[in-house]
Order: sequence, then structure tokens, then C-alpha cells
Amino acid sequence: MSVFEAVILGIVQGVGEFLPISSSAHLVLVPWLMGWHYEGLTFDVALHMGTLVAVVAFFWQDWLILLHDGLLRRRTTEGRLFWYLVAATIPGAAIGYLFEKQAETIFREPLVIGIMLMVMGVILYLADTRAPAYKRLEEVGLGESLWIGLSQALAIIPGVSRSGITMAVGRMAGLDREAAARFSFLMSTPIIFGAGVMQLPKLTPADLNPPFLAGVAVSAVGGFLSIKFLLRFLTRHSFGIFIWYRLILGAAVIFLALAGIR
Repeated sequence: MSVFEAVILGIVQGVGEFLPISSSAHLVLVPWLMGWHYEGLTFDVALHMGTLVAVVAFFWQDWLILLHDGLLRRRTTEGRLFWYLVAATIPGAAIGYLFEKQAETIFREPLVIGIMLMVMGVILYLADTRAPAYKRLEEVGLGESLWIGLSQALAIIPGVSRSGITMAVGRMAGLDREAAARFSFLMSTPIIFGAGVMQLPKLTPADLNPPFLAGVAVSAVGGFLSIKFLLRFLTRHSFGIFIWYRLILGAAVIFLALAGIR
């Protein structure tokens, strides 16, 4: 892999991780469309570690309060939220561990990804236009957290989007757009960290080359900017532009896959 390819994939990961468009799908589709060699799930997870740096850098103050209150003041709003985030993380971690092999093989077929991009676009549209928005982040309960956590498990299929499915279910649970996005971003911290730790034993010193490091660094910067953009964007806009993007891209991928053009 060249540094140029790694930088492009770092941008793809950084931008796509937090926008509801599926970074995992794009990490498969970009090499597929460009004719690049796919570097595998380990490189994908390394790029995800870059976005872990981004989400920690953006929410570090929130996490300090959550950790403090979660361990020492569990009855406070932040204390309860900390444990709700822990509970919400468990389903996704378990599914990711059990289906790691499928995540590296059959789930990454472009036709499957195209279908999931479109299906998730419809789900996001229904959630965003039909669900009421009456809850703030401080009002999230254990039930909503578990539902959002269970939905996160589906993100093992590229095209679903971890942020997309968790924000959609958050909206179905009554959260406003910004609250759904914040809960999704905070919940991403432990799941991305866990996925990275699982892949660490597979890394060798030879993997830590300039393209690898460039991809991780670009992913971190892109992820930080992506979080900042989306939280501001959702205060005034709906998910509409992302829904249309998913539908158009999904249809194009399905056409190319069925036509055998790629």
C-alpha cells in the first residue's frame, strides 16, 4: 500500500465513522472501485483506532465526568449514563467477537453492502421523520440504552453503519437528533477500543510502516472534524442528505456488482 492510498482510506474512515454512511462499507468499496488491494480487517481496525483518538480528544471532558461519577457518584445523571453506556456496549462486543470471521469474509461482498446501504437509508428515513423528539441525553434510561446497544451489534455488516443504526434507534426511542448523535459517539469509545485491542496481537513490527501510520493519523484528524461538523449540522438539519447519499450509492454498487463491471 502506498502512502497516498493510506491517506485516502484514512480520510474515508475519519469522515465515515461518525457520519451515518458506514465507514466499513467505504473501506471495502473504495479499494474495490479503485482496483486497490484490500489490506484486510486488521488495517481497518487500525484506522478505527485513529477515530478512537478523535472521539476521546473531542469528548475527553465528558469521559472524565462520566468515569468519576460512574465510579464514585452512581446515582447522579452522569453516573447512571456511564453504566448505561457500559450496558449498551456489551451486545456489540459479543456479536463482534462471535462473528469476527464472517465480518472479514461474506459480510464484505459489495452486493451485500449495496443492499445494506439502501435498507439502512430507508430505516434512517423512517426513524428521523416518524419518531417524536422529546428526550435529551440526560433523560436516556436503561431500556433505551439496551435497545441502542443491541442495534450496534448489526453494524458488524458493512453498509449498516454503527453511527447510523444507533442514531436511528435513538431517534425511535424519542431522542432528539443531537442527543442521539452524542449517545452514539460516546458509545463508540469502548467498542472501538475493544475492537482495536482484539486486533493488536495480529500486528507485527513490519505493519507499523509509513502508510499505516499516515492512515491512522489522517483518520484521527478526519474523525475529529467529522464529529464537530455533524453535531453542529444536526442542530439545524435532518438526516436527509445522508439518506439520499446512501440510496444513490447503494443503487450504484448493486448495479456494478450485478453487471459484473467491477
